[in-house]
Amino acid sequence: MKRNQVWVAVSKTLETVTVTVIVTLMLASGAWAAKYKVLHRFHGRDAAVPTANLIFDAAGNLYGTTYYGGNQSCSDGCGTVFELSPGTGAAWTVKVLHYFDGTNGARPYAGVIFDAAGNLYGTTAYGGNQSCSGGCGTAFELLPGANGQWTAKVLQYFDGRHGATPYAGLIFDVVGNLYGAAYRGGKNGYGNVFELIPHADGTWTEKGLHSFNHRNGAYPWRSLIFDAAGNLYGTTASGCTYGGTVFKMSPNQDGGWTENVLYNGSFLGAQPDGVTFDASGNLYFTTLQGGPCCNGAYGVVFWLGHGELYNFTARGDGVRPLAGVIFDTAGNLYGTASGGGTYGQGTIFKLAPRIGRWHETTLHNFNGYDGAGPAASLISDSAGNLYGTTTAGGDLNNCSGKGCGVVFEITP
Repeated sequence: MKRNQVWVAVSKTLETVTVTVIVTLMLASGAWAAKYKVLHRFHGRDAAVPTANLIFDAAGNLYGTTYYGGNQSCSDGCGTVFELSPGTGAAWTVKVLHYFDGTNGARPYAGVIFDAAGNLYGTTAYGGNQSCSGGCGTAFELLPGANGQWTAKVLQYFDGRHGATPYAGLIFDVVGNLYGAAYRGGKNGYGNVFELIPHADGTWTEKGLHSFNHRNGAYPWRSLIFDAAGNLYGTTASGCTYGGTVFKMSPNQDGGWTENVLYNGSFLGAQPDGVTFDASGNLYFTTLQGGPCCNGAYGVVFWLGHGELYNFTARGDGVRPLAGVIFDTAGNLYGTASGGGTYGQGTIFKLAPRIGRWHETTLHNFNGYDGAGPAASLISDSAGNLYGTTTAGGDLNNCSGKGCGVVFEITP
């Protein structure tokens, strides 16, 4: 997936909406204004095009990445890591913690994670080693300083042979090793799953755990998750029979790993995306495409082993979910669709379990001014409020008139 293709993938359904129409719609809907709130509109100068999910720190600040913006060593900027802090009333303040410059990475597609000491970790899809066009990508650490400044440290320069273009983020195991997936590279060129092992002197060693060969999947592009037994789960965008896989990797006694394909993409659902567990260990995921032909094949929410929970229809509910779903404490699912809805700019949806079926409710239709083209999973706070990002919309005067994206909050 080339740099320009990422923008096409996440903005494919976006249309220009005039400010006049948008303001009229906002004033006409008090209920909408009561539960949906834009926390920050990116302007391109600070950062642009957030494609990843957010995380909280203990103080309630939000952290994330943007794919563009910042240092102009790259066309449209090399991307950033940012912090969003709540203030008095509805005001939130954005602070860019790091501007990538190409040499230490560029184009972070995934979000960041914290370690116990408060350091941030993540990946960039490009930059670093120039063995690949635009750079093969990096894994990085950001360390906070006493003066509020953050220092960047590159943990791994990907070189193609050991993986390239890591769109997926990183996760920790219980002893502090990091795991991730590279979209390209590896032994066969179809991407790989890797481990980063820390050493006492501050260096890290990369270990390839599995290289995809197209028959067992190709091009993993979302972050992995662990189950309680230490098995890894993830998705690939292509390969196997039709359109991607859901896979499981289990550790062996000899230190190796065994991969098993749990789901093959088909006309019922292709290009599976982020996976998540419920409280009982059942696995759920979305697909970007597929679904019964009569419903338009606009994407599906799956419960592994039980089939489709919901098929998107493009009749106001949204199309092409680009991210996985999350649960609330009552067992409801929440997610985003990258396009469709009332204004064609995407939606936020809820799926509530019913006997024999799940009921879909569209919680919000993006209209451009309040965001457009969400591509990341939601997160929730302790009160049940949901937070997320959109890749476009917001300030429609910037980023080629599409808007540079927003951070939002919604109370279901």
